Amino acid sequence: MPTERFQFPGAAGHMLAAALDLPDGAVHAYALFAHCFTCGKDVLAARRISAALTLKGIAVLRFDFTGLGSSEGDFANSTFSSNIADLVKAADHLREIRQTPAILIGHSLGGAAILAAAEQVPEAKAVVTIAAPSDPAHVTDMFAEHVDAIREKGEVEVKLAGRPFSIKREFLDDIAEHNLITKVTRLHKALLIMHAPTDDTVGIDNATKIFVAAKHPKSFVSLAGADHLLTQKHDAIYVADVIAAWAGRYLNAVAVTPVASLPEEPRKVVVSETRASKFQQVITVGPHQILADEPIAAGGEDTGPGPYDLLLSALGACTAMTMRLYAERKALPMDHVTVTLNHKKIYARDCEECETKDGMLDQIERVITIDGKLDAEQRAKLMEIADKCPVHRTLTSEIRIVTTAAE
Repeated sequence: MPTERFQFPGAAGHMLAAALDLPDGAVHAYALFAHCFTCGKDVLAARRISAALTLKGIAVLRFDFTGLGSSEGDFANSTFSSNIADLVKAADHLREIRQTPAILIGHSLGGAAILAAAEQVPEAKAVVTIAAPSDPAHVTDMFAEHVDAIREKGEVEVKLAGRPFSIKREFLDDIAEHNLITKVTRLHKALLIMHAPTDDTVGIDNATKIFVAAKHPKSFVSLAGADHLLTQKHDAIYVADVIAAWAGRYLNAVAVTPVASLPEEPRKVVVSETRASKFQQVITVGPHQILADEPIAAGGEDTGPGPYDLLLSALGACTAMTMRLYAERKALPMDHVTVTLNHKKIYARDCEECETKDGMLDQIERVITIDGKLDAEQRAKLMEIADKCPVHRTLTSEIRIVTTAAE
């Protein structure tokens, strides 16, 4: 996932730090991501969702609001209105350098800001909120014990997530003036609301209010078990997967190469590190992309199948396909076939038919379940055909692997 880092001028003239995460291949759409209150563009949820979306061909622009992260300006002088203005500036900048974002995504207070800013990004077709409050003033609950002091003194330093931030009276006055629900009723864009029922920072009732106020098309997805900040990686990846699948309905269709024009030779498989975790890889085969990883017990994060899982998958898929082709060619009543595989190491001395007698051997166990009104002879023939699938033949024949360094 290549990332372009740059700055652009915010609404108040301060230079805001931004990161544009790009897919390795073609860009199908651009998205703008707004992070949570006092967070930054590099917060785990933003980075993980962005990385997962790039695997779906969606480029994501994330940036630090004024006074946060690497952006210029004083956070104490920022307001909810200034955040909205910065979001519009970000969309304008993306329009100038690439393309206007078709998807607007906001997390927590960033979700409220996205809803408020959406009407000022007319080209955007889809809006996504994640754990967003229905009233931006909800954020004051995070420092409720200081609100009176802020109004009395004009500015008070409070601790949020263990860090000190100065909050001014102007912030309270500004956020109280925003009627977000009114904005939602005239959104006129597809809306996806994602929220955890057990969110103890922004309650699920906020999602209900937004959903009820919004006009169709609107969708709600429950993030069962997730926390407010999506600290678990699998939750962030799930969010990205759902966004990509949902948004595809509202974006311009991506041109697909006709089957007739596809090359006859096997497609190249490209495997590249994502650097999102220790072992995670993205595997690209033509228009398809999948993740590979190691299980947690092996030091990975289990975000995708492991190398041996993929090897077994290839054998299993080839086995089932070969059996299906034979069954159709011979008009056999095979309704369904399931192939279950397992890989393990065994002592060579325990394999009577193996030539190797010392050390350990790899053993793949394959169990085939065939459904259908087949007689014994037909089932036996199908089992025989299973051993003739191309991948099976490759694995049991002499293999030559040629490795060279890229120039």
